Amino acid sequence: MNDSPALRRGDGPNTPPRAPRVLCVDDEADLRELLALTLTHMGLDVDTAESLAQARALLRSQHYGLCLTDMRLPDGSGLDLVRELANGDGPPVAVVTAFGSAENAVAALKGGAFDYLTKPLDLNQLRVLVRAALRGTGTAAAAPVAPGAGLARLLGTSPAMQQLRARVQRLAHSMAPVAIGGESGSGKELVARAIHHCSARSGQPFVAVNCGAIPDTLMEAEFFGYRRGAFTGAERDREGFFQAAAGGTLFLDEVAELPLPMQVKLLRAIQERRVRRVGATAEEPTDVRLLSATNRDLPRLVAEGRFRQDLFYRLNVIELRAPPLRERAEDIALITEGVLQRLAREAGVDPARLSPAALHALERYPFPGNVRELENILERAVALASGLELQVTDLMLPVEDWEGAVDGAPAAVAPGEAAFSLTDGVPNPLSAYLDHVEREALRAALAKTGQNRTAAAALLGMTFRQLRYRLQRLGMK
Repeated sequence: MNDSPALRRGDGPNTPPRAPRVLCVDDEADLRELLALTLTHMGLDVDTAESLAQARALLRSQHYGLCLTDMRLPDGSGLDLVRELANGDGPPVAVVTAFGSAENAVAALKGGAFDYLTKPLDLNQLRVLVRAALRGTGTAAAAPVAPGAGLARLLGTSPAMQQLRARVQRLAHSMAPVAIGGESGSGKELVARAIHHCSARSGQPFVAVNCGAIPDTLMEAEFFGYRRGAFTGAERDREGFFQAAAGGTLFLDEVAELPLPMQVKLLRAIQERRVRRVGATAEEPTDVRLLSATNRDLPRLVAEGRFRQDLFYRLNVIELRAPPLRERAEDIALITEGVLQRLAREAGVDPARLSPAALHALERYPFPGNVRELENILERAVALASGLELQVTDLMLPVEDWEGAVDGAPAAVAPGEAAFSLTDGVPNPLSAYLDHVEREALRAALAKTGQNRTAAAALLGMTFRQLRYRLQRLGMK
């Protein structure tokens, strides 16, 4: 079954090998020999097989750190092996596919493959893939990852968050590109960081790029780097995002904002796994795990011709959704506690806490801005509150949503007390009550800033003109 017995240096079946062992499955003898020689020179033990039957027999009798398999085999498809190993406790498996067979590569990644290579083989890419795979199995040196360390900021006990954390842990052991969807403020970058920190790449860089914040004229230089003298002002060599993330993870946030010319260049970099710096004559290999995120409808943009379909398929191999906060209201208390603890540590003070009425109001509020909006609301409330217990009025929830947040909240109202009342207990219409809430918030902000209206406006998250209008409307001088 083994084409090259001299390459096997283990001590026998079921004995842990002294060096990482790789299984290469291909029906071409020349390619099996090339793979075996290349991997042996890397200090690895190698077994080879020419069919699925031989591969399965070896997998039953040996412990492997990685399996490399061709897609086309005499007695079946390499995808069969991918699915078998992905569903069990087998080693990571990478597939070798014909050049330009994007569908095969995507199918393999979706089936659970760690990564893929295209023919004719690039031996440098082969070495990079093997090192990355063996890091993930613990058979090569890798930075230790504390259990759950990458999931620490994905707070929540709701079913949606439990499912998300479980998927993050599974996806962390692959090189497959992941497209993270979700509304603005739902924590897409936190999900990306969790995937990185749960993976064998956790000891390497995590580079986050906001694709919508880079001018079109600078985009190629920012992504791929440039050589000295490539253009006016290029006084020295500079690496791009791909080089900065080498060995780690490159996270493309707001990927839908990429202009079409840059989409073409990015697609080539992903396909070839090589980049060329601006002003350079040669390409250089790149080793990054690609994650992307957007809150826009990419399939619709593809249909409209504003996003390349081939790039969409390359980035969207596996989809992951960050759930909006309104779908997990039961997590708000835990998230709020974490935010208030963080704010207290940063300020060096005791942490604030929510009154039962304030917590009830937050749990009923729809949070169009999701977790980011919750953080902003709490930070503002802590800054303006007169004590450590935050009340409903300290939250300053938007007017159009405030009534729904507090109306019908019996647990938040003392027996016999009107739902909308001033501190003297006199019932008032909703509009009068909201004017009172706004007036008190303005007074608190002005008092905190020494009557500096510009600073008060910034503290309240509004412009100076908006603050002046509100002061005039409420008759405050």
